[in-house]
Amino acid sequence: MNKLIITATTANSWLNPDLKNWPLNTDQLVEEAIHCAEAGASILHVHLPRSPEATEVVAKIRERTDAIIQAGMSSYPIEERTTDFEAKPDMVSIILNHHDEHFPEMHVNRLHPLEEFEGYSGKCREYGVKPEWEVWHTGSYWNLRYMIDRGWFEGPHVLTLFFGWPGGTWSPPTPDSYLYRVRHMPENCLHTVSVMGEEQTEIATLAIAMGGNVRVGTEDYPFIREGVPAKNNAELVERMVGISREMGREVANPSEARKIIGI
Repeated sequence: MNKLIITATTANSWLNPDLKNWPLNTDQLVEEAIHCAEAGASILHVHLPRSPEATEVVAKIRERTDAIIQAGMSSYPIEERTTDFEAKPDMVSIILNHHDEHFPEMHVNRLHPLEEFEGYSGKCREYGVKPEWEVWHTGSYWNLRYMIDRGWFEGPHVLTLFFGWPGGTWSPPTPDSYLYRVRHMPENCLHTVSVMGEEQTEIATLAIAMGGNVRVGTEDYPFIREGVPAKNNAELVERMVGISREMGREVANPSEARKIIGI
């Protein structure tokens, strides 16, 4: 079994917008990302500014850590993600199905057709960026296999399996839902779990036991335990590091994570 790869998500909590225990500007974003890397995260999932400032943010993070930088916000259509690619992160998040999310202050409904994925193939090759595929249901796998069969992307394919995110692409954050998703996963894939809700620990420990990986942070679940907000994202990373080590699985450093995921 490979060492555990921890992804830290430093963005705002879509379900708990009043907490504010996340970075509120780009300087804070850089500092939070560095602290997460120091705490044990080998992948930093960041929402870059939708401006040329994105390049500066990536450069500032790279000056201080070799952690993998993953540009998030897959809800944007490819035409609006030019700055993500020009910033040259190591990875970029791409959802494998439509967006249908329902949060207190925002509803997202957006289609992502196969033609858009073909466009991503060209962009990822042009900029040397590896995709991180967001999987919300098994229809995502059909799309991924379609692209693999056409040679648009090369493995290993890095997947994040989403559970408990409210909206029309919701899936139950339960062990049987997780096991079903893993059972139908295409070959040459490795996976991370993202759970929005208090069920995060249950699904995360199951993933750790089965060789999967874990994503934690304020964007997913901003509490260190039920009803107790984390001080910051590094505290959430440290907690997951402790859980994994208690289970007998060591945590990958950025260099080890790069080898595992093929960067």
